[in-house]
Amino acid sequence: MMNNLNYGVIGNCRSAALISQKGSIDWCCLPEFDSPSVFAKILDQEKGGYFSFIVDDSYVITQKYYNWTNVLCTEFKSEQGSFEVIDFMPRYRTSDRDYFAPAEIFRFIRLKSGSPSLKVHYFPKLNYARDEVQHVIGDQYIRSFSKVDPTNCLFLYSSLEFNDILESREIELKESQFFLLSHNQKLINIDINRVYLEYQRTKVYWLNWTNRSKKYREYNDQIIRSLLVLKIMSYQSSGAVLAALTTSIPESIGEVRNWDYRFCWLRDASMSIDTLLKTGHYIAAQRFLGFIKGILKSKQDSFQIVYGIRGERELTELDLPHLSGYESSKPVRIGNAAYNQRQNDVFGYLMNVIHPYFEFFPGTLDEIEDMWEVVRNIARTVSMNWQQPDRGIWEMRYEEKHYVLSKVMSWVAMDRASKIASLLNKREYNERWRSTAIAIREDVLVNGWNEDLQAFTQTYGSPHLDASLLLMAEYGFMDADDLKYEKTVAAVKEALYHEGLLYRYVNNDDFGKPTSSFTICTFWLIQALYRIGRKEEAKDIFENLLACGNHVGLFSEDIDFATKRLLGNFPQAYSHLALINTALVFSDEIRTSKFIRP
Repeated sequence: MMNNLNYGVIGNCRSAALISQKGSIDWCCLPEFDSPSVFAKILDQEKGGYFSFIVDDSYVITQKYYNWTNVLCTEFKSEQGSFEVIDFMPRYRTSDRDYFAPAEIFRFIRLKSGSPSLKVHYFPKLNYARDEVQHVIGDQYIRSFSKVDPTNCLFLYSSLEFNDILESREIELKESQFFLLSHNQKLINIDINRVYLEYQRTKVYWLNWTNRSKKYREYNDQIIRSLLVLKIMSYQSSGAVLAALTTSIPESIGEVRNWDYRFCWLRDASMSIDTLLKTGHYIAAQRFLGFIKGILKSKQDSFQIVYGIRGERELTELDLPHLSGYESSKPVRIGNAAYNQRQNDVFGYLMNVIHPYFEFFPGTLDEIEDMWEVVRNIARTVSMNWQQPDRGIWEMRYEEKHYVLSKVMSWVAMDRASKIASLLNKREYNERWRSTAIAIREDVLVNGWNEDLQAFTQTYGSPHLDASLLLMAEYGFMDADDLKYEKTVAAVKEALYHEGLLYRYVNNDDFGKPTSSFTICTFWLIQALYRIGRKEEAKDIFENLLACGNHVGLFSEDIDFATKRLLGNFPQAYSHLALINTALVFSDEIRTSKFIRP
C-alpha cells in the first residue's frame, strides 16, 4: 500500500509528534522540535523506533481531529468491543503571560464498548536511533535511557502493568487507561483523573484559540485546520516559526532532495505571520518580530535566510548513514547548509510583515525604536545587495544568478521601508528608499522581461519560466490587470502545469529536473488565475488540489504528479499558509458574533 503521509500531528508549540492513521507515533523529537528524535520509524522502519497499539484484523481503525483543536482521536472498533486513543501534547494558559507546554505526550485510551484487546509496542530509539536503549521499571514509571548517555532518558507513566507494556503482551481492556510519555520525571501524581484534566484543559485552550480566528463562509474548516498547523509550528520560547516538523522526507522517492526543515526560514516564517495577521492572530506577529529583534545582537549584524529556532546562526549539515531513509531515500540529513546562502528575496517578505506593525500596533516608544533599527538594517542590506546575483527562492546550491523574484522582493523591501519612513515622518529615508525602489522596478521591467516569450522569466536573460513569478501581483509590484502580468501567468501555466499541478520550474537545477510538484506553486497559480479573471478555472483547480490532502486535511511540501501522493517534509508551513490565502480569495469573512460552529 502506498504511503501517503497519512499522519495526524499533535504539538504544543514546543515539540510535536506524527501519529499514523493506525495510531503509531512514528516521529517525535523531545524535548523540543529540533532535538534528536526519540521515535523515527518514518525514516527507518526497522531501527527508527515507534509507539503503537496492535490489534487483530477484525478491527476497523479511523482517525480524526476533535473539531477545531489539535487533539487527535484514533478509534479502534470490532465486534469484540471498541476504544479510542486520544493523543495530545498539553498546552494551556497558567496566567496572562505564561503557558504550560511541557515536553510530553498523553495517550488517553478511552473504552467505549465491550472488552477489546490490544498489544502495546513501545520501542523508543534515542538520539536519532544512534544509541542503544535500556529500560528500568520504577515504582511509578518505566525509565528508558541511552547506554551511551544515561542522562538522555524518557519516563513512561501508565495505568497498565509495566511488564505487559515492555513484553508486548495482549491486554484486555476492562476500563479506560492512559500513558504519559515525558522527557522529565513528574513531581505530581499521575492517574486517570489527572490525564482527563489535562485533556480538557488542552482541548479548551485550542477551542479558545480557534474561536479568536476570523470565520469565513466557504472553506472555513480547511482554513481553521491550516491555522492550527501553523500555530503548532510557532515555537513558544522565541517566536520563531518552523518550516516543517520533519527532516529528510524526500521530494521524490529514491532521490537525494532530502532536507532538514526544523528551522526558521525568514521567508517561510514571514509568510506564515502575514497569514496569521490576515486571520486575526496579532500576538503571533508580535512574538515573531521579537524573534527578529533577538537575532540581531548589534546594529552591525547581518541577516541570514534561516536560523535555529532559538536564533542559532550555525546549522551544520550532517548525514545519518545508519538510517535507511523514508522508503529507502537517502541521505537522512540533520542541519541545513542553506544557512550561509545569499537569498535577496527574503527581505521583502520580512518587511511586508514589519510594515503593518508600524501601521497598526507599534507598541511602546522603545519597541518602535528597536524595530526602526531593524528596518534600517534591512534597507541598508537590500540597498547594498539587490544588484548582486543570489541563490533565489529555491535555494540553488551551486550557482548564483539574477533571479527575477529576488529583484521583485527587493523592491517590496524598499517600498515597504519607504512607507514606514513616511509613517514616522522620516522624509530623508523615505525619499532615499523610494528612489531605490524605483530603480529596482525599472531594472526588472527592462531585464526580467523576455520579448520572445512575452513573459517575465526565472532569471535575467533566461528562457525558463518559474512559478514564483506568479507572486508579482500578490505583493503589488505590478497590477493584476497589467498585460505583462496576464501574459506571464498564461505562459507559466502553459509551461509548468501538468496533471492538475504545477512544477516550480522544469529546467535542470543542482540535482537535475524536478519530478514532483511543489505544493505552494499550485496554490499560487490558483490565486493568479483568480486575479486575472479566470475565476471558474481557478476554483476547479483549487477543489482538485484540496482533494490531495491526507485523511485529516494536512499537506506536505510536494505532491507526485501521477499518483497525487504527498511527498517532502510534513506538515509544511508553506503549503498551509498558501491554502489559507487561496481559500480567502473565494470566501468572505463572516462579520457577526452569531456564528455557530457546525
